[in-house]
Amino acid sequence: MTSSGPASQNLPPDQVFDWLDVEAEKRAEAGLVRKLRIRQAQEPELDLAGNDYLGLARDKRVAGAAAAAALRWGAGATGSRLVSGTTEVHAELEHELARFCGTQAALVFSSGFTANLGAVTALSGADSAIVTDKYIHASLIEGCRLSRSDIAAVAHSDPSAFKHALATRRKPRALVVTDSVFSVDGDIAPLEQLAGVCREHGASLLVDDAHGFGVLGEGGRGAVHAAGLSGAPDVVTTITLSKSLGAQGGAVLGPRRVIKHLVDTARSFIFDTGLAPASAAAALAALSALKAEPELAAKVTEAAGNLAMRLKSAGFRVSLPDAAVISVQAPSPESAVAWAAACADQGVRVGCFRPPSVPDGITRLRLTARADLTEADVDRAVAVITAAAPPGATS
Repeated sequence: MTSSGPASQNLPPDQVFDWLDVEAEKRAEAGLVRKLRIRQAQEPELDLAGNDYLGLARDKRVAGAAAAAALRWGAGATGSRLVSGTTEVHAELEHELARFCGTQAALVFSSGFTANLGAVTALSGADSAIVTDKYIHASLIEGCRLSRSDIAAVAHSDPSAFKHALATRRKPRALVVTDSVFSVDGDIAPLEQLAGVCREHGASLLVDDAHGFGVLGEGGRGAVHAAGLSGAPDVVTTITLSKSLGAQGGAVLGPRRVIKHLVDTARSFIFDTGLAPASAAAALAALSALKAEPELAAKVTEAAGNLAMRLKSAGFRVSLPDAAVISVQAPSPESAVAWAAACADQGVRVGCFRPPSVPDGITRLRLTARADLTEADVDRAVAVITAAAPPGATS
């Protein structure tokens, strides 16, 4: 007689997902339950939670371009980029992104997440070592997990740690992966030093410039451009079209041979339906708006600095932003959720970052500045955040 195996293999159909209830209880006890919030088309709240850094998501030029493209090309791309999903709009957007940022070529993906997945996996592999900052974005982490490479996650923004990992690697090829502006505290990576370390050890550099593009550098060309690296033969940049450009999608920018390699090998490009033409047109219109109004980028950093200093003066533990992102430390995950909810009740929408979204385990309110943030908006935000603060929030 053969054994029926462990009892867990003989669960009835209505019990096979019981383990989900156990995990849900654990998350609830740790204050880590997440809920979807349905946003209305028009809201009176001051939004300091979204990523519309330049205020272009509702710009008539941008929304109008999206509407016109949808009427011309249809609601969707109809297929993958290699089959039927590449339109004239996609090609023009890629050309303009590359020209704006000073790279040889660009490739548009359906999201920033898929752009990062495609770039990391296509530029690594079993013969590669990947050295990452330990605070990189989740999409980069997933790319590393899928890469089949040796992975070393090193101390945050520490070029010497990258140098040691590269010098002691066991694989012939190496890829260094980092955010430019980190999404939790808004601090910027030492890109020039990292590039120097890469060149000492024959490694390539991949920079996720999602939070730098449109905010930093000349006219918003990004942190990689500001560091003088955007046209380098050994540097690849990824961006999102959903933050400063107020649209949807992502892109990889870099040497022409890198982009060709991605077209041939990046699975998140080859097997994914292309970005909707409306989103591509919106991003293209937003890029044109940024070219016409380069001062928008400086307005974002000015607003972020003002908001951060005001909150710091009020006694909060605040990150000093290098771009648009500001974090305010909270006493606990539970108090942070209540704090954010109380702010929303008083008309100010803020983000709430808890583990595992924050790699250092410190829960924060996360605020994002915009180019159209006024002094009155800052006054209102500081007043509400202060009034709603839980015990222990100030130092």
